[in-house]
Amino acid sequence: MRVIFAGTPEFAGVALAQLHAAGHEIVLVMTQPDRPAGRGMKLQASAVKQFALAHDMPLAQPRSLRLDGKFPEDAQAAQTAIAQAQADVMIVAAYGLILPQWVLDAPRHGCLNIHASVLPRWRGAAPIHRAIEAGDPTTGVTIMQMDAGLDTGDMLLCQDLPISAHDTTATLHNKLADLGGQMIVQALAQVGHFQPQKQPSEGVNYAHKIEKAESSVDWAQPAVVIERRMRAFDPFPGVTCVMHHPDGAEPLTETVKLWQAQVDGDAAPHVQPGTVLRADAQGVCVACGQGALRITQLQRPGGKRISAADFLRAFPLQPGQSLAGAN
Repeated sequence: MRVIFAGTPEFAGVALAQLHAAGHEIVLVMTQPDRPAGRGMKLQASAVKQFALAHDMPLAQPRSLRLDGKFPEDAQAAQTAIAQAQADVMIVAAYGLILPQWVLDAPRHGCLNIHASVLPRWRGAAPIHRAIEAGDPTTGVTIMQMDAGLDTGDMLLCQDLPISAHDTTATLHNKLADLGGQMIVQALAQVGHFQPQKQPSEGVNYAHKIEKAESSVDWAQPAVVIERRMRAFDPFPGVTCVMHHPDGAEPLTETVKLWQAQVDGDAAPHVQPGTVLRADAQGVCVACGQGALRITQLQRPGGKRISAADFLRAFPLQPGQSLAGAN
């Protein structure tokens, strides 16, 4: 089929690669403009752009698709490119721009979206993060026919995927990206023969975008909730807390990222949440609102992720010490 592909991050790049491998003709690739990234904040091409350039695919990077918006010249150029592509279908995966109705109507078979949840649960921007954070036992991928709403279109294909007790957003992302790529290839084999299903009206909720301000740990929460947030916010934005140097070293405090932990059986009903219960090679055990959390991997500012044992050699936390959330 003649396919327009619109996507930006690695999740979308995996699907584009699988569509290419399946022999579909990618007549236009659309992705977000290059963004500053890394310590040097140099402009960096998206995963989708890198794949498109490596395979000589036509590329467009409009800042907007709204003809009456802030960048009408971008939208007009995109409209021309889409019309010239004469596509059978447009595949959209984590693109990052809202598609106006003129885009939805342009391809012969409309626009299909690869969404990383089983709709209508976790519509919106961060379905992988929010599923882990909520403690969902399963998630999945939905291929849907796009309409003007936010992830409200009719479902064409749907498949569940279990969430393991050790999954982070990074590991679950990779599993869902592979599944999404397989499913969109399967979907294109069925174009014209779909039996669309309306999304259920019950069970609708929204996966709001992850904000950096959410990273600060709240020790008053149950240990199981904090541990899930650590996995949900890995690799971004991480869970942070403020630690005071017990020996008075400069700086007096550091904002440390907490990357891995296990719920500890030690309940501490009379201990203030955030109090260090133990600090040894097995981890930093901290009292929570319910139960305790044994932190096994941490990261100091400017450093790498390290084990609790290595962390404590340079930052000797003591039982009874109080840890705070990072503001």
